[in-house]
Amino acid sequence: MKARETGATQVDAAALAQISRRSGQRIESGNYQPNRGRVRDWRTKPDPLADVWESELEPMLRREPRLKPTTLFEYLQEQYPGQYSQVLRTVQRRVKLWKAVHGPAPEVMFELRHEPGMIGLSDFTELKEIEVTINGKPFEHLIYHYRLAYSGWQYAQVIQGGESFIALSEGLQNALFASGGAPKQHRTDSLSAAYRNARGKQRKQLTDYYEELCDHYRLEPTRNNKGIAHENGAIESPHGHLKNRITQALYLRGHTNFESVAAYQQFIEASVAKLNERHQQKFAEEQQKLQPLPKYRSCDYELLTARVSRYSTIDVRCILYTVPSRLIGRQLELRLYHDRIVGYIGKQQVVELPRMRVSSKDKRRARCINYRHVIEGLRRKPRAFLYCTWRDDLLPNDHYRRLWQQIKERFELDSAAVLIVEALYIAATQDKALAVANYLDEQLADGRLTLVGLRQHFQLLTGTQMPTVSVKQHDLSSYDQLLSPKRLIEPLEADNNSGDNHTEPVSHAVRQPVPKSRRASQKAAPLSHAQPLGGLAAPSDAGTVVVRPILASTLRIGGGEKMAALAEANLERSALPWLQDAIKLRVVSYS
Repeated sequence: MKARETGATQVDAAALAQISRRSGQRIESGNYQPNRGRVRDWRTKPDPLADVWESELEPMLRREPRLKPTTLFEYLQEQYPGQYSQVLRTVQRRVKLWKAVHGPAPEVMFELRHEPGMIGLSDFTELKEIEVTINGKPFEHLIYHYRLAYSGWQYAQVIQGGESFIALSEGLQNALFASGGAPKQHRTDSLSAAYRNARGKQRKQLTDYYEELCDHYRLEPTRNNKGIAHENGAIESPHGHLKNRITQALYLRGHTNFESVAAYQQFIEASVAKLNERHQQKFAEEQQKLQPLPKYRSCDYELLTARVSRYSTIDVRCILYTVPSRLIGRQLELRLYHDRIVGYIGKQQVVELPRMRVSSKDKRRARCINYRHVIEGLRRKPRAFLYCTWRDDLLPNDHYRRLWQQIKERFELDSAAVLIVEALYIAATQDKALAVANYLDEQLADGRLTLVGLRQHFQLLTGTQMPTVSVKQHDLSSYDQLLSPKRLIEPLEADNNSGDNHTEPVSHAVRQPVPKSRRASQKAAPLSHAQPLGGLAAPSDAGTVVVRPILASTLRIGGGEKMAALAEANLERSALPWLQDAIKLRVVSYS
């Protein structure tokens, strides 16, 4: 303005002020901001959708607001080839603006304020992007996820099978005991294991098992509306964080194979522990508001009964299981957990089996055979292995199945059955399945496999040796003095030739001195028909009693011919030749 006042032209004044000539003219006229506060209602470029927006695209959006911009762009490409190839961004901006002005209102989400100790949430999820294996075999499983709404403390557990009540009960109770208390409410989605989801009104929405579980821990059961997952946002959103943590830990580990389910569970617990480190302060605050836990857990299994067949098997949920053969004929009470079956007789646990499920949709039945259960009976009947219905299931793994094919080709069927059954017996009793398989491989490769060699090899591996017993045989000639017929006949002949009551001592007689107090004061008159059993010496001498072997039949009154006949009959039954001679001599003397 000063340059203009000194006589400078409009162009020179604008150049000195470093503005355009047009701006200088506007300032000089007093119209500084002509469009201030005015909404821009003009275009700087022609509208590329002017011919189709109001006539085609907008009516389509009014009819179906869920149409996406890419769908409308593809429609233009099909209806007008080559005419609207560069308008995708224009369609996207135009659809976004239209939905903001004329489209339906989205659902409103309300920010909730959670109170400590009020809500605990449960749900099941799965890892879809990664395949976990146990000992090289694919492991189908779910992950039970529990979370406290206030503090964000979490618990996760591996679940085998589906979303059953057994899985919910075991996972929830483990989570409650891990957190040290129970909240006032337990929230889930519409689990069929917890709620009756049949159509129509139900007088009782909860299942009996779930109602008992909630009563046991004083939980108020709640659930979200069907199909509205965001109502469980406090557990649905943490699903993604948990699975991302597990997935990244598996990537860092380098592989997804685990030795056992227990090792996989420990891996998940380590991942959850890192997430819980962020919430320690709020969790400590919430623990004080949790309800105390009862002394005992609630039932987290299903009860069934089954009788063991003569094949040493039981049938549970279309799965055939073998059990130890000592249980044949017994009635078992079975407790079905999500991953195992435990059998009881009374209160005594007698068997524990891994629970098996049929993964294929076109199959309903399967078998879970453990050769250790029936190996004792199979060893007594090795030929039964050849024609057993579940012969291939008796072999513990594919390695043994390949070995059986090789043994069957090199030996006769009976010999092959005995060999493989003996190998299974050693593997079961000594718990050396891998060592037995390696030994069979080596011997088959060398062509030196024999049943004797197999037994000898693994007897040495047990480390047991039979003790060496040294026995010294005594001289057998001493028995001749006791068993000689001459020793028995001589005293008998001396007794027949003598007329008195005294007897000569013999070498085999048992002699015992007669005490003074037991000496006879009087002599009894001997019977003419009785055979004296022993003689007494004079009263002043130390007497001896001589016991002689005689036949009981000779003591009967009225012997004679009848007694002699009985003696001869006894003679024929006698087994000792010297005793026969003695009996003959006695019979002759009385006849």
